[in-house]
Amino acid sequence: MIEPILAGLFVFAMRLADMSLDTLRLLFVMRGRKLLSGLIGAIQATVFILAVSAVLSGPLNAFTVTGYALGFGAGVIVGMIAEERLAIGYSYLRVYSPANGKAIADALRASGHAVTEFTARGKDGMLTVVNCVVARRNAHHAREIVEKIDAGAFITIDEARSLQRGYFRH
Repeated sequence: MIEPILAGLFVFAMRLADMSLDTLRLLFVMRGRKLLSGLIGAIQATVFILAVSAVLSGPLNAFTVTGYALGFGAGVIVGMIAEERLAIGYSYLRVYSPANGKAIADALRASGHAVTEFTARGKDGMLTVVNCVVARRNAHHAREIVEKIDAGAFITIDEARSLQRGYFRH
């Protein structure tokens, strides 16, 4: 009885590792990180083969099938958490403020960020749009700066896929 349970745990661990790596690999592919994506893909393929061969080498049982399915789901979650913690890349921060745009831009500049600001017309009249590219790991801090000055500002944060030239605080 212990062998099927151990096989299920092994398959779970392999699928957890496989899907964690797969999630990271896909995120790096989307960011254009070719070498890193290829390296992770090679490791992931090895782990996948180990997991599948463990499932198919013996009789199918509830433990290996359950380990396979649960490892798949848990691996996606673990991969996403790992990617969030790594926070690789840049974010594009846009702030729309009817009254405090200049103060927001000045505060972001004072914290070392390059900022572009311009006047625009919104639904309720004139406002200032503040654009800023920040390292993903600093996006939360930049958002906090904005919210301290204007808690009602409309903020969007998007992934900046490709950057060329300019000033970026690292």
